[in-house]
Amino acid sequence: MPQTVQGVIAMAQGEPVTIADVVIPDPGPGEAVVAIQACGVCHTDLHYREGGINDEFPFLLGHEAAGVVESVGAGVTETAPGDYVILNWRAVCGQCRSCSRGRPQICFDTHNASQQMTLTDGTVLSPALGIGAFAEKTLVAAGQCTKINPSAAPTAAGLLGCGVMAGIGAAINTGGVSRGDSVAVFGCGGVGDAAIAGAALAGASIIIGVDIDDRKLRWAETFGATHTINSADCDPVEAIKALTNGNGVDVAIEAIGLPETYRQAFESRDLAGTVVLVGVPHPDMTIELPFIEMFGRGGALKSSWYGDCLPSRDFPMLIDLYLQGRLDLDGFVSETIGIGDVEEAFTKMQRGEVLRSVVVL
Repeated sequence: MPQTVQGVIAMAQGEPVTIADVVIPDPGPGEAVVAIQACGVCHTDLHYREGGINDEFPFLLGHEAAGVVESVGAGVTETAPGDYVILNWRAVCGQCRSCSRGRPQICFDTHNASQQMTLTDGTVLSPALGIGAFAEKTLVAAGQCTKINPSAAPTAAGLLGCGVMAGIGAAINTGGVSRGDSVAVFGCGGVGDAAIAGAALAGASIIIGVDIDDRKLRWAETFGATHTINSADCDPVEAIKALTNGNGVDVAIEAIGLPETYRQAFESRDLAGTVVLVGVPHPDMTIELPFIEMFGRGGALKSSWYGDCLPSRDFPMLIDLYLQGRLDLDGFVSETIGIGDVEEAFTKMQRGEVLRSVVVL
């Protein structure tokens, strides 16, 4: 029968979040109920609260989570009660034109739960990214559950559900960073530092972190940046070229989502270099680039959505690297908090005081 749990709700645009009782239905066909153990506080949750994603309030926030499958509905074979999982928002359909061409990492018809979670008065909730994990339990499509090694701490593992995967994937999957490459990452918050960690995993020889906050630049060094540039003090394009024999980098990753920093990334790449946009721009933003430079320098301009990841492939692999001590997921956890501390965590995130606050349930 349905269960009632506590969850973090954004009731209206720009209003502080509240704690409310949430009704979780029994899982139907293709669905699973997951008991959440930990969930990271991601910028995307703040975007939902501010109305920057859509206006389908109220939202059940949270999506960067790990937990244990409690129950599954009819026909579910990919996961079972007791499985330790990371929740993902790319439950591939296996049938769309992308999946049928062997490109499930860009599936065009990803699955979410069919049933709706509600408040106790029947008000329908919109779960963030189809997950809604700032709650003791949540209802998802079974394909959103990616089974991993249960030895991994949930506070660290859950971060692969969004921001850390986005950054690592931007470097490895989208940018194709390989041994000996030079890389610049613009913006050294959680996603940018994950891109730095991904570049280090891939064997890049030069990894340059660019930011205007010296504290964030120090964080970047802990994840593998070989050089850092405070772009408030100098022209980052010229500084990057000075570090690369005047050439620029093989891969420039923009992890902020601003036209100004994207232009800097564009100008700091080497001939045939790649620019990867993983920062999320505001819908009203535009950018103008010199057309001859796009042609004359060659290379590629790419966008990275969820790090072009395939959760069933990438999550277990990255957890293995974490357990081997080769990927410091724990380093992204600035603090652990309770379910009632999400609003304060948003404030800390906006001030740049944390990489990730993680709600422990």
